[in-house]
Amino acid sequence: MAAGAAAGAWVLVLSLWGAVGGDLNITARIGKPLVLNCRGAPKKPPQQLEWKLNTGRTEAWKVLSPQGGSWDSVARVLPNGSLLLPAVGIQDEGTFRCRATSRKGKETRSAYQVRVYQTPGKPEIINPASELMAGVPNKVGTCVSEGGYPAGTLNWHSDGKPLIPDGKGVSVEEETRRHPKTGLFTLQSELTVIPAQGGAPHPTFSCSFSPGLPRRRALHTAPIQLTVWEPVPPEVQVMVQPEGGKVVLGGTLTLTCETPAQSSLQIHWIKDVSDLGIPLHIPPTPVLLFHKVKLEDQGTYSCVATHPSHEPQESPAVHVIIEADKPIAGSLEGQGLGTVALALGILGGLGIAALLIGAIMWRRQRHRREERKAPENQEEEEERAELNQSVEPEAAESSAAGP
Repeated sequence: MAAGAAAGAWVLVLSLWGAVGGDLNITARIGKPLVLNCRGAPKKPPQQLEWKLNTGRTEAWKVLSPQGGSWDSVARVLPNGSLLLPAVGIQDEGTFRCRATSRKGKETRSAYQVRVYQTPGKPEIINPASELMAGVPNKVGTCVSEGGYPAGTLNWHSDGKPLIPDGKGVSVEEETRRHPKTGLFTLQSELTVIPAQGGAPHPTFSCSFSPGLPRRRALHTAPIQLTVWEPVPPEVQVMVQPEGGKVVLGGTLTLTCETPAQSSLQIHWIKDVSDLGIPLHIPPTPVLLFHKVKLEDQGTYSCVATHPSHEPQESPAVHVIIEADKPIAGSLEGQGLGTVALALGILGGLGIAALLIGAIMWRRQRHRREERKAPENQEEEEERAELNQSVEPEAAESSAAGP
């Protein structure tokens, strides 16, 4: 068995030596034997050489000689001076150096940088989705790769093209775990996409594992094909302000086309749908605003929503009536102020009427008092006249009786 292992090791070292040539970087598969040649070593004992290695098994440089030692199960020097590693592991990654002195005293040095790898099993997509909905986030599935070293990477593809996560239409959640005993890696990658409306109805998704070492082929999963469903757009409708569509001549009218919240929709307006259906020659807009309506603005209006992946949708028609014999309806605040002003006007009128009635009553009472005082004044004047008449004769008599 030992001879068979040694023969396999020699085959491996020869293949590595022929492939690498002057390149001192060596890549070995985990668990396989590896032989490193010490160039310049004498073909026959006794040999003057030593191997020094600095790997994950050593804290510093470890020196090995042809005499062997406690490291024979990990690495030992063969009779021809080469170094044999019976089963390469992750801890054997590192630097190996050999210094050999020929029988003539010539010294030769060799150095190798060793890296190990383990090819994982073929990746697979677990928990794949059965269908996708356009315009919303959908989980496509989880790609899993187990038992690889180094860790490597997982990549997603759609219809043969790489998917690059952008945080918007494509997002990926990745997880890397390492086995505590073997040191091998398990990778998981969960893909979430937002299919574009009007895009491919049956996209194909796949996942690939790319090794962490160069010149190693990627491993691909079996592709999965999913169906993308387009959401049924809600009904398009027109909202009118003021409600009911009745507005006075010269008033303000607002028509709003309510559609799904999609920026790709284009809104066009049509007037008098029941008659000729005349398109309004204005740029696409979801809102029609009439600052001062005219009689010719009266009629029926509808809006048409156009989307690249759907048939055009037309809203039910709404009727706009122009009223010329009614005052313009103000806002609720204006109506409230008008009511208050009317109430104040009525109260003011009642107050003025009360004042007028009070003034009239006061004048009537005064006139009556004056009529009552008139007879009394007449009697006093008659008494005064009588007194004057009686005084005048007395004065005449007194003047006649004088000297």
